[in-house]
Amino acid sequence: MKTAAKFSVQLTIDCTNPQLMVEFWSYALEYIPEPAPAGHTSWRTYWQAMGVPDNELPPGAGDIPESIIDPTGHGPRIWFQQVPESKILKNRWHFDLKVSGGRDAPMDTRIERVKAAAEDLENRGASIINIHDLPAMGHFAIAMQDPEGNEFDVV
Repeated sequence: MKTAAKFSVQLTIDCTNPQLMVEFWSYALEYIPEPAPAGHTSWRTYWQAMGVPDNELPPGAGDIPESIIDPTGHGPRIWFQQVPESKILKNRWHFDLKVSGGRDAPMDTRIERVKAAAEDLENRGASIINIHDLPAMGHFAIAMQDPEGNEFDVV
């Protein structure tokens, strides 16, 4: 797609608990909670100043950040949009958290790194779905779910 102006990308993830998701994914992606815009003490006060009616701001909305950003400025902004329903079906896309060092690293080292990262994420609320151990293909990955059941892989 060609455009005259440069555009940016935001990834929006529906969830029931934005605070939990901000905490988990900030850690997993090495992102930070997005601070409220300058001159505002919270996102709620910013939205109110922009004219969003109070009846569209559920209790607690915007009191804590509901989005995370890459502190290096390279990755997309991720907004955790609160919705009333929980996740029902399998994701159509997922994150791959690349921690192994890739095919240039020895297989034993890659496996050790993936297992350590998966254990760390388990301690923060993720759960293991499956272990993909395919030595003939030189592939090792752990399929996981975040605290709200969204799938992702540690590779």
